[in-house]
Amino acid sequence: MFQGALLLHVIWFVAALLVDKPLLPGPVTVYRSIGTVLEKGLALHLAYSMRRVSVALLIAFGIGIGMALSMYRWPRFGRLMSSFVYFSYPIPKLALLPVVLLLLGMGETPKIVFIVLIILFQIIIALRDSLRSIPEEHFTAVRSMGATYRQKIHYVIFPAILPDALSALRVAIGTAISVLFVAETYGTRYGMGFYIVDSWMRVDYVAMYVAIVLLSLGGFLLFWLTDVVETLVCRWNKYR
Repeated sequence: MFQGALLLHVIWFVAALLVDKPLLPGPVTVYRSIGTVLEKGLALHLAYSMRRVSVALLIAFGIGIGMALSMYRWPRFGRLMSSFVYFSYPIPKLALLPVVLLLLGMGETPKIVFIVLIILFQIIIALRDSLRSIPEEHFTAVRSMGATYRQKIHYVIFPAILPDALSALRVAIGTAISVLFVAETYGTRYGMGFYIVDSWMRVDYVAMYVAIVLLSLGGFLLFWLTDVVETLVCRWNKYR
């Protein structure tokens, strides 16, 4: 992890030296300006963005688990939803942003809904495939002991799919951060997307790069929290 961060900053530093223009300040200049830019209001924009992403991830993850389990539990429903996902997943969902804004307005709700719509399919597909890969022998073993369906979920299904679910969540985090930037460029005065575009238009490149760095760090924090959760609840996974 440290090596990756170091390489990224070396590339950034060298690129800044080669370009040698204000439009690409070096990492030292950007990091020195973080405190000043935060005091000028960036902290509020960051709080809005992280709240939107966190709420959207929780909603999409909850719906995704429920939908995948329902598809697995009822095969006919599963076939119907699999067909629906197959045909709707390739739709360019970024193009749906105007539709969401028209239907839901310009408040907080459409931004969260928009993020959920995009990452939900990723989670459903990952969990559906994870459920299908559970060996039948596992169910045979618990059925022989008279396990109920809830006990199958508790002792077989959840332990089997939880590592894959967290992996899907990591992918969703990266997608959600990208979608957030697009969603926050319309109909809002607060958010990192709005702040980055506004700084760009004001030719305040240092503030723009500070916002990009902090948004990236926010995504990294969510990644790290996912790793912590996996360490706590998937202790058996290290032996796989």
